[in-house]
Amino acid sequence: MPETPRLSPDTTVAFIGGGNMASALIGALLRAGHPAERLRVVDPGEEARARLRRDWGVAVQPAPDAALAEALLVVWAVKPQQFRAAAQAAAAFVGGALQLSVAAGIRCASIAAWTGAARIVRSMPNTPALVGRGMTGLYATAQATAADRALAEAVLGLTGALLWVDDEALLDAVTALSGSGPAYVFYLLEAMREAGAAMGLPPAQALTLAIETFAGAAELARQAGEPPEALRARVTSKGGTTAAALEVLQARDVHGAFAAALQAAQRRAKELADEFGRTD
Repeated sequence: MPETPRLSPDTTVAFIGGGNMASALIGALLRAGHPAERLRVVDPGEEARARLRRDWGVAVQPAPDAALAEALLVVWAVKPQQFRAAAQAAAAFVGGALQLSVAAGIRCASIAAWTGAARIVRSMPNTPALVGRGMTGLYATAQATAADRALAEAVLGLTGALLWVDDEALLDAVTALSGSGPAYVFYLLEAMREAGAAMGLPPAQALTLAIETFAGAAELARQAGEPPEALRARVTSKGGTTAAALEVLQARDVHGAFAAALQAAQRRAKELADEFGRTD
């Protein structure tokens, strides 16, 4: 795996929005040694600003101003429905910077129209970024240079693995698969905890068994270099317990249910872009 580029300590990074994903990135930057005085955050929420000052000691302000013009990178970490207003308020100060969006659904064309910027990297991270085990899909406009891509990687790479796509439309699929994916895992963990408890295990023990099984199986899949079908077959003895469980899952078309769920998430990602990305 190629080494993640490093961010120059002289680089000023501005965050528009100070929620969970911004906090994950700010924390990762500070732990990597980036100076707090080189980070600026804009958030209209008084509680959010107080939390950011307390937790990270970074400069926080309620609205954009000329101080943002020194930023080489602007990270958009706002909700889709807030993006347009936030971008239009900041456009006069940030248009010359690389725009890095971690917001779901908002397309590069909308960001360009609202900010006047052409150098844009759009990304779809997920919540394991909070613990340094995120998976982020990225797409860059044609105007973004190799140095711009490296700058985006230097920030997002601190939170986990990265995957570039060549077609922006594929970010809707990334959103459905990995962006929303942690919720599917948590859903299955709930189901395994409840099933374990129904079989007599204390719920806490059942949850521990489920969590460690997911973590171990994922790591095995990462290291084995084999398709999941092969790994599954290796632990499925004919007539055994695993085979009995899988027969139930196959009979209830769990594969089909997952495909339908991801397609619904993909459709909703497109709808968000259509709904909140209007430029007229």
